[in-house]
Parts: sequence; structure tokens; C-alpha cells
Amino acid sequence: MNASPEKLRALLEPTVEELGYELVHLELTTQNNDQVLRIYIDAPGGIQVDDCATVSRQLSVVLDVEDPLKKEYFLEVSSPGIDRPLAKPAHFQQFVGEKVRVVMHGYVLGRRRFMGALIEANDRFAVIEIDGQEYELEYDGMESARLEPAF
Repeated sequence: MNASPEKLRALLEPTVEELGYELVHLELTTQNNDQVLRIYIDAPGGIQVDDCATVSRQLSVVLDVEDPLKKEYFLEVSSPGIDRPLAKPAHFQQFVGEKVRVVMHGYVLGRRRFMGALIEANDRFAVIEIDGQEYELEYDGMESARLEPAF
């Protein structure tokens, strides 16, 4: 059985931080029958291709030694991009005032998908405003959350 995303984060985050980066988010997904471990990193000055390569090399060593994934996988390391994942309360707090897209595991007031202005964020929940109505969404109930790019 594969390690959970939480266990993978606990295993990999110290290495990413030692290199001077933030592990923003990680995903373990399947694409075309291949398992993909996708790591999103960030740094104050932004992320370049060389940064991704450095982190990828170091994480590959950790993953080879610890072997948390029991089948073959592809490791991808990239910047968070303009539709940045929001994975920690600090991420939400950093982007108060921005437009976000949140998908919940279950229904909150009859809906699972929310896209609106992030008007408040604390250590337990974020408040999203959609058409004048505020929704208090607990982080524990979130399936995914991302910034919504403005074009």
C-alpha cells in the first residue's frame, strides 16, 4: 500500500525546507495508468527550472531510500503556477482578498464547489463570499483549494 499524502508530506517536507524552499502541495495521482507524485515548491524569489531539478534530485534519493510508494511512479516537481494550490492555513491567510476555487469532500449548505472572494482565513476555516453570501469552509473538509487566476 502507498503512503498517504500526509505521510509523504512528513517524509519529504524536511528535505525541501533544508534546500530553502517551501513544499506548497503534493498530489499522488494516476495519469494514463501511471502513478504520478507531483510536488509543488515555492520560494520568495519564485521558482526556476534549476530549482525544480535540484529538489527533484534530492527527493529522488529520499524516496529511493524510504520506498514509501510500492509501485513505479513518476516524480514531477514544479512551481505552484498561477492557479496555486492552497494547502495550509498560512496559504489562505496570504491570499485573503483574492478569488479562490474550493471543492469540499461533502456538501456545505447544499453545495460542494465554491468560487468566490476569500474574505477571511484563520487556523480552522476560510470564509468565501459568493454573490453576497458568506460560506465558512473548514480546512479539514476541503478536497482541494486553488487560487482562481484573474485574466
